[in-house]
Amino acid sequence: MASKPTYDSEIAFQSDRRKAAVELIKIISDLWYDFSIELVLFRNQLMDRNVSEILKLHEYVGEIINKPISIFDSVEMAHGVKLLNLPASKLDIGKLTFEYHKEATNHSISAFLSKKLKAAKQQPKLKPKDVVLYGFGRIGRLVARELMGNSGNGSQLRLRAIVTRDKITPTLLEKRAALLRSDSIHGDFHGIVRVDTKLQALIINGMTVYIISAAKPEDIDYTSYNINEALIIDNTGAFRDQEALQRHLSAKGAKKVLLTAPGKGIPNIVHGVNHLEYAPESVDIFSAASCTTNAITPILKVIEDSLGVVHGHLETIHAYTNDQNLVDNMHSKYRRGRAAALNMVITETGAGKAVSKALPSLENKLTSNAIRVPVPNGSLAILNLEIKKTTTLKKINTLIKTAALSGVLVEQIKYEFNDELVSSDIVGSTAPAIYDSKATIVSPNKKNIILYIWYDNEFGYSHQVIRLAKYIAKVRRFTYY
Repeated sequence: MASKPTYDSEIAFQSDRRKAAVELIKIISDLWYDFSIELVLFRNQLMDRNVSEILKLHEYVGEIINKPISIFDSVEMAHGVKLLNLPASKLDIGKLTFEYHKEATNHSISAFLSKKLKAAKQQPKLKPKDVVLYGFGRIGRLVARELMGNSGNGSQLRLRAIVTRDKITPTLLEKRAALLRSDSIHGDFHGIVRVDTKLQALIINGMTVYIISAAKPEDIDYTSYNINEALIIDNTGAFRDQEALQRHLSAKGAKKVLLTAPGKGIPNIVHGVNHLEYAPESVDIFSAASCTTNAITPILKVIEDSLGVVHGHLETIHAYTNDQNLVDNMHSKYRRGRAAALNMVITETGAGKAVSKALPSLENKLTSNAIRVPVPNGSLAILNLEIKKTTTLKKINTLIKTAALSGVLVEQIKYEFNDELVSSDIVGSTAPAIYDSKATIVSPNKKNIILYIWYDNEFGYSHQVIRLAKYIAKVRRFTYY
């Protein structure tokens, strides 16, 4: 009979684990800020995590892969990466650790990593890309937070300016700074934001980001701010088609345009699904589609590729948004005029049709509708599908889990096994699609399935925008997932 651990031995072990987590955090920061090498753990972000979050993440990952992942192994693997002197990269130390033990190699970690990451050293050096945010609403501010909070050594995307319609005044600058610093849903920005009235700029983590006032996009001369060949990320929603968005490219210093909404007559992209179909060398204007489209399309791709979809219906239970009224008042759409925080509101969504732009095989196979509900963020898509092949609950969960852990959709799908998952739990997730494995239903005939997909309609979508922006700007680093 094994002896029971003593309280003192448990304290000592926990102390060692926490010290190891501190060491890992130090290595993660050094690699990112000095070399633009980002470490993740089975796709989960490690930057800006505290000790308890790092340890909890290791526990979560261990449950996902049904095998303990040791913090001590992670530290050893991170040390090995640091010694390799790699170019800008994004590396999954969880997957690397798993493969190292699975292969039962006699090689040292250094030799193992040298072999696995050999291709990284063959990557061309990245040329940083200037970025301009045209509009500074919910998505614009979250994109700005991510770009400025995790800028590394600036070798990828550099936020240089923000364009608004307002006349620039000291008061306006202070208000813009305040909205960036604090967010009622996503908390405080982990950085420093101050105002420079002389430059008419925000100084974010010591970097100058100009605030430009303009009524028309074509009137701006970005080169006067030393901004060149910029990627314009349009968050306004005012310009939705090819002709309107083309106006951005008439501005001096603008090179590419990315719309953070569904677009007409332009490629609608769900990064991870169809972005490779459109080369940045030949396309100048892109759309990142909608948050709901980004949530359901990765899951639908897995189901379509494996089981086939006959037809289905999407119902999205969506957080209320700024286009609804706070209290009952006039609105162009009847139900959206009713108080958003007090009512469930039936409205339409184009996500069902939009999916076919990324997955043509699903054209005319999905109907869709939406219910806006009284939560400020965090949404749920319910997919009711008839499939071509019979299946089981276990098979579906295995398909989604495999896609979440390996392959082209690891950034897009997060697999959840939590019995108590609710909407507030998924706020802050970088994945646009969070698969609720405990909620999935399979009919007795095994050909009808109902899938529940959670998504942070602000944060998860913003990260999809940034992933697509990096692809358009051709600053995607070497990745190992």
